[in-house]
Amino acid sequence: MNAPFSIKTCTGLLIAAAVLIPSLAIAQTTAPKYEVDLTWPKQLPDRWVLGGLGGVCIDNQDHVLILNRQDVLEGDLNSGHMAPPIIEFDPAGNVVRFWGDLNILDPRLHSCTFDKDNNVWIGSAPSGMVQKYSHDGSKLLQQIGKKGVFDSSDGTAKGKPLNSNAAQFYMPSSIFVDPHNGDIYVADGEGRGVNRRIAVMDRAGKFLRQWQPEGMESVHCMSMSRDGMVYVCNREASRIQVYDKMGKLLKTIEVPWKPHTPPADGKPKETGGSAVALDFSRDPGQKFIYLINQNSSQIEIIDRQSGKRLSHFGRPGRFPGQFDQAHGIAVDSQGNVYVAENRGKKIQKFKIVAP
Repeated sequence: MNAPFSIKTCTGLLIAAAVLIPSLAIAQTTAPKYEVDLTWPKQLPDRWVLGGLGGVCIDNQDHVLILNRQDVLEGDLNSGHMAPPIIEFDPAGNVVRFWGDLNILDPRLHSCTFDKDNNVWIGSAPSGMVQKYSHDGSKLLQQIGKKGVFDSSDGTAKGKPLNSNAAQFYMPSSIFVDPHNGDIYVADGEGRGVNRRIAVMDRAGKFLRQWQPEGMESVHCMSMSRDGMVYVCNREASRIQVYDKMGKLLKTIEVPWKPHTPPADGKPKETGGSAVALDFSRDPGQKFIYLINQNSSQIEIIDRQSGKRLSHFGRPGRFPGQFDQAHGIAVDSQGNVYVAENRGKKIQKFKIVAP
């Protein structure tokens, strides 16, 4: 027979609960702290030289895929070899696979994502192509759009903007595949003043619908949370706009910023936008948004439900833990954050610091 609770025992439990409950509340409203992992990745093989990195994505085994644009200085190859377009790392930072045929891929790779079957989808901004590959890159399984329809090699937009009901793109910048029905969401319009839409196709690539996010000069990033909300980066207006799957605006998350050094004329200078690329934490409720802020050269950690900025890490520079035009971001199942840099030409891993 169990002994009855004494008053002393009950009092002790109440005190313990009083201590525990505030601790839980703090844990739920505090973002993790991060530091750069200097051991990741391991040294690249065969004296590889990276160009700008267009994007990064993570598969269901926490393998990290980076998109190498190969835009290296010619002199850099005097003492090295061009790194392949697509490079896959295991969680320890070892290169486990590399691939990419530039007769099929566009050299200016922009973003990637894995679907629920672990196939990889790649968006190539200048070419207007969205491609689906087998996980190892050995098979091109699907392509929406045609390589060479548009040419932006001289920095101008050529060709007619495709603001019509068409499964053809101008400059696709982000992709997400709905795990429930296979619908393909594409942020189309990385080039300012053109398209500026979210286009949705079915799993076969047939056009379903589109919408133009309000107040955007370009649609640079897009992803979908597990509860079916579509998050779109408004990089010029310093905000994230959240929609349902049909394009109804649900809420706006402001991402204000200010320069640390006040400009002489009092007008802050945009250096890329404060909402450039995002990913979510991997917990069931996806509590945190991790957002690249190019204006501040840092990663913002935002509470997804309230939109409150909780913390940040990073600063401008070329040293470890610093960013030179961060362009792609991805979060693994352990909460590690991977940031790909375009001008900085490197991939960095940030790990959670134990409290």
